[in-house]
Amino acid sequence: MNISNILVSLVAIAVAISVHEFGHAYAAHLLGDDTAKMEGRMTLDPAKHIDPLGLLMMVIVHIGWAKPVPVNPNNFKNYKIGNILVSLSGAIGNILAAILCVVVMKYVRMEAISTIAYTTLMYNVGFAAFNLLPVPPLDGWGIVSSFIPYKYNEMIYKYESISYPILLILIFTGGYGVIVSPIRDVIMNIVWMFY
Repeated sequence: MNISNILVSLVAIAVAISVHEFGHAYAAHLLGDDTAKMEGRMTLDPAKHIDPLGLLMMVIVHIGWAKPVPVNPNNFKNYKIGNILVSLSGAIGNILAAILCVVVMKYVRMEAISTIAYTTLMYNVGFAAFNLLPVPPLDGWGIVSSFIPYKYNEMIYKYESISYPILLILIFTGGYGVIVSPIRDVIMNIVWMFY
């Protein structure tokens, strides 16, 4: 990977992370929780969201992480609906950013801009798809766990306590790619409708 590719990837990653985390913060704000806003995280400024090690991992192995936006679901008027909407909002932000990239690629016929837009599109789609996996601490788990009855809390706690090893096994065995691919394909089909 040459230096220009690394720079383009860094821009794309910064956009994907910023849009994703801003989506969580803004949705929480709309639903009555200003925790992220008070901590300066309701912003598109990548410096507020990037975790240096997570960024490095994303550039090297294409799987990384950002600083999670702080959310206090106790501030939501409806805990379940609030949790679902805030969990979905990061992926929705990435999908909207990917659609914007497709529109840019359609109307701006400059190679450099198209390269940046395409790379940004791919990272946004990948970020959305990966985060929708129903594995803690990913957003997909926030959605799924909202539908699990309270009486199963002990089982949920046990699952959450072993989730990091499960996620690492999926990542390092390539199993995560098999699970993410159908989600990524659906998102990609939606996004390319705007080309």
